[in-house]
Amino acid sequence: MSQERFQYDNAIVKLFIRATVIWGITGMLVGLTAASQLVWPELNANLAWLTFGRIRPLHTNAVIFAFVGNGIFAGVYYSLQRLLKTRMWSDALSRINFWGWQLIILSAVLTLPMGYTSSKEYAELEWPIDIAIALVWVVWGVNMMATILNRRERHLYVAVWFYIATFVTVAVLHIFNSFELPVSFMKSYSWYAGVQDALVQWWYGHNAVAFFLTTPYLGLMYYFVPKAAGRPVYSYRLSIIHFWALIFIYIWAGPHHLLHTSLPDWAQSLGTVFSIMLIAPSWGGMLNGLLTLRGAWDKVREDPILKFMVVAISAYGMSTFEGPMLSLKSVNAISHFTDWTIAHVHIGGLGWNGMLTFGMLYWLVPKMHSTTLYSKKAANFHFWISTLGILFYALPLYWAGFTQYFMWQEFRPEGMLKYPNFLDTVLQLLPMYTMRVVGGTLYLTGAIVMAWNLAKTSRQGSFIANEDAEAPALETVRGRLPGESIHRWIERKPMPLLVMSLVVILIGGLVEILPTILVKSNIPTIASVKPYTPLELEGRDLYIREGCNNCHSQMVRPFRHETERYGEYSKAGEFVYDHPFLWGSKRTGPDLHREGGRMPDSWHYHHMYDPRSMSPGSIMPRYPWLLTDDLDASNLAAKIEAMQTLGVPYPEGYADGQAQADLEAQANAIAANLLDADIECAPQKEIIALIAYLQRLGTDINTPVAENTVAP
Repeated sequence: MSQERFQYDNAIVKLFIRATVIWGITGMLVGLTAASQLVWPELNANLAWLTFGRIRPLHTNAVIFAFVGNGIFAGVYYSLQRLLKTRMWSDALSRINFWGWQLIILSAVLTLPMGYTSSKEYAELEWPIDIAIALVWVVWGVNMMATILNRRERHLYVAVWFYIATFVTVAVLHIFNSFELPVSFMKSYSWYAGVQDALVQWWYGHNAVAFFLTTPYLGLMYYFVPKAAGRPVYSYRLSIIHFWALIFIYIWAGPHHLLHTSLPDWAQSLGTVFSIMLIAPSWGGMLNGLLTLRGAWDKVREDPILKFMVVAISAYGMSTFEGPMLSLKSVNAISHFTDWTIAHVHIGGLGWNGMLTFGMLYWLVPKMHSTTLYSKKAANFHFWISTLGILFYALPLYWAGFTQYFMWQEFRPEGMLKYPNFLDTVLQLLPMYTMRVVGGTLYLTGAIVMAWNLAKTSRQGSFIANEDAEAPALETVRGRLPGESIHRWIERKPMPLLVMSLVVILIGGLVEILPTILVKSNIPTIASVKPYTPLELEGRDLYIREGCNNCHSQMVRPFRHETERYGEYSKAGEFVYDHPFLWGSKRTGPDLHREGGRMPDSWHYHHMYDPRSMSPGSIMPRYPWLLTDDLDASNLAAKIEAMQTLGVPYPEGYADGQAQADLEAQANAIAANLLDADIECAPQKEIIALIAYLQRLGTDINTPVAENTVAP
């Protein structure tokens, strides 16, 4: 059979590798800055754009979508061409994918510190950027699917299955979670409210971890581990089970992020059941990766690339065992809202994604430059310092998580909370937070050493931008071949494989989400719950802008120690006008759902100006600009009309003038309260709106607070 000559496009891979390294170091540096601020809050320097609440989402977006995202594209563009024995279908689409993705990341760097955020975890970017993400993602998917259809290899290797599932599932997740109603160019409100918004968000949030941080990296594992080891994958059959079981089960597990909340119990239970089931396919994949190295352990001891990959696969196994365990309600009661979850996430992020990326880059760069790694010693140094960095990061946070829980729920013999002041717990965590900074510094140091090593490697070699290759043309085959299994037949049908993947992942999402949207009894309403006043709505937007939900939850769980500390547990019907929901996922500060009326307006004023004046030892940043900046209420009418479109029952025509009048009246009342406390503050200042919102929280229902609690 005659051979066809063609060339692999390595130039696009090199672009994504450079972006991976640059954004990786940048994202880690931002994360280290945020972690340091929790030990030394003065590092905020009283700059609005540098506060923890604003740069924490920048860190997560930079690491997930910039570092890991570019790593995915680098690995996929390299492996896909060789697995299919063809060049990417369109060089132009490849470049659009690259530059479009970098512009999206740059937009995040510019907008998140400025306070433009939707507040939804891992989906904070505002609506124009969401549209750009969808378009660039489709560009990548079209290029990938066209390349698959244009291939010279009949059967699709397991890595390609995971790439296809990643494309279709991330598209579905992003589009459904990003349904939002624009108010202005960089402001929108989530289409969903309260409980519905929480369920959709964590259906997205959990499966962003599943289908952005896991499935594409499993595809990369199935390609690069055998390549680096020089051995075939351990079990083809196990890879089939791993793939289909994983993508079917994973999509159901999102509600385990909302255990003991106002989410209906049936949804919580479904999330728990499927999360436990996830252990089987996850560990099947881990074992398939590790057993691929059987007989090659001598090489593992000598080769830093394989060391990175072994630690990565081991971290994947650890985090995919721990995740289901955290889905048990009894365990989740301990871990949720604590630093345990942060440790768990970083075992996956630093260990699984980071270490596999490092190993892949160390393998790719010498290969593409026809040379050997510049310094094997430096790579080994990177391996050990990164491994130590992970341990120094995660272990103190596990300790911190247990410390938080046991202090929160401890009672005196007399039946009173032993630590009623939330700050008592925070002060105990500072040594653990300091150790986290040490761990992050070690890990970042390793990444910088890698950047130097890869740069030296590329300079000593000769880059092959277009790599010559040849393969016979693919013969058209109709129907199943003699002796061909059903799955082997499916493998050479990329479009049916895409559709089947779509159907498999839609089942769980539809079963869990549709009932909460269509069946009203799932979200019982409360007659006393009213829409936010115009000033409270503006204050809520300020709360979102400053990223307060990154440190404060608004969800009192039905535990005695929480109701004693905060008041009545939260009800589903209290959140029906919340677009978006603000339940939070971590308590660095106390829960605020019952904050309204607990402290006078003057306390909130002083607390925002200097938290340590009200709570000595607090690690909360100062917000002096709230006291000096005027509230921009120019979009108030558009906000009211948007809320009316979303079903919030403001009176007909309310946006035409009455809303502004009500805003001014309430602002004047709060300014008068402050004046009674000898605080002169103009009613148009931002702090007035924020105080209005904080004083409203939880006041729609009668929520007495236990006498033994004190101010946070």
